[in-house]
Amino acid sequence: MKLPSEFVAKMEKLLQDEASRFFSTYDEEKANGLRFNPLKIDRETFLALIPFALSPVPFCPTGFYYDADEQPGKHPYHAAGLYYIQEPSAMFVAEVLKPNPGETVLDLCAAPGGKTTQLAAMMKNQGLIVANEIHPKRARALSENIERFGITNALVTNETPEKLVKHFQGFFDKILVDAPCSGEGMFRKDKKAVRFWSQADVEQYADKQRYILDYAYDMLKEGGVLVYSTCTFSPEENEQTIEAFLQTHDDLELLSIEKIHGIQPGRREWTNTGLAEIERTARLWPHCLKGEGHFVAKIKKTGPAPSWKGSYAKPNVPKQILREYLQFEQDVLQIALEKTMYAFQHHLFALPDHCPSLDGLKIVRAGLHVGEAKKQRFVPNHALALSLKPQDVRYSLDLSSDSGECFKYLRGETLLTGEDRGWLLVTVDGYPLGWGKEVKGILKNFYPKGLRMYA
Repeated sequence: MKLPSEFVAKMEKLLQDEASRFFSTYDEEKANGLRFNPLKIDRETFLALIPFALSPVPFCPTGFYYDADEQPGKHPYHAAGLYYIQEPSAMFVAEVLKPNPGETVLDLCAAPGGKTTQLAAMMKNQGLIVANEIHPKRARALSENIERFGITNALVTNETPEKLVKHFQGFFDKILVDAPCSGEGMFRKDKKAVRFWSQADVEQYADKQRYILDYAYDMLKEGGVLVYSTCTFSPEENEQTIEAFLQTHDDLELLSIEKIHGIQPGRREWTNTGLAEIERTARLWPHCLKGEGHFVAKIKKTGPAPSWKGSYAKPNVPKQILREYLQFEQDVLQIALEKTMYAFQHHLFALPDHCPSLDGLKIVRAGLHVGEAKKQRFVPNHALALSLKPQDVRYSLDLSSDSGECFKYLRGETLLTGEDRGWLLVTVDGYPLGWGKEVKGILKNFYPKGLRMYA
């Protein structure tokens, strides 16, 4: 791989004796990884079920490496949300923040959703996670990944940090800032990142990161914890950004991150002031472990924060839509959704617990998208299917993952079933894939058009 000459000179100066080991990694295969979804499957069952070879990622209990010749993204289990494909070193970040069920959490720069899905799984769908993405197209991709994972406690927003702070000052227990960066840790994975790299960009990103962190600080409660991460190697965006953040706010404490499995400390010599405590941060280097590279810092806010002045969302569902949904629930489900129900026009959502008011925010997904009222009937949404278990519905149709019928369903084709049971949950080896509606022996396919497999 031909690396930018300015980058090579910079890393040779920074790494000195380590430089040759570091640069040798660019002649090696990139690391490929996936995380299983504990909301849907446990580790033992997952390993017994998955048909390709895996080896554990040592710094992530749900993470595994897979071989480059495998294609897990094309397997029906991926469509069922049993795992998320993610670069291995990126898995460490959520492990550092480690939110608890019931907490309020913000993932401020969340797309495409790897870290959000990991955090939400740790929360066991309890509490609230606000997943924000400033770019509309990326926010939609984030929302789709959250949906596939069966996450019900996420509020997906498409806002700037300064707009969010007006709604959420002093609101969050934990915040993740996986900051936009120059992406040097993605060079093996993304050739475009190599082409577009420049030192001027590094400095621009460092300015942007400091601006984002200051808004994140305002949204953190007293005693709250913020984790900052990048997938780049530049000290300007890592040690020096955290150094500047600590200098700006005197009530921040840099917490120590355990250095195991090849994880290295931040470098005090790369700060502007020789800040010794920067060694509490963590660096994941491609020549020290199997991963592309990350920087992680964990910070606690020890000083007082203004108490949150907002209000909580209230149910607003018209009686007709609620009646249609309750009829669907009675006919199709074996459970009741005991959540605050919220309508956007004809679309019905089940909000996360303690969900703040949505007024004035650009909302992409408000908790669980339950479905849509259409001409005096209720049509369930794909997200509802992926949040359920087979025992939660009256009827289901199970397809084998290696059957032609399963791939016909994923292509959006109708299936012959010979029965007439109405709405049912289509599953793959017992795990939900989507909805179908049986009428006179034929299963009408409700797998979303945008997700269908045509290859």
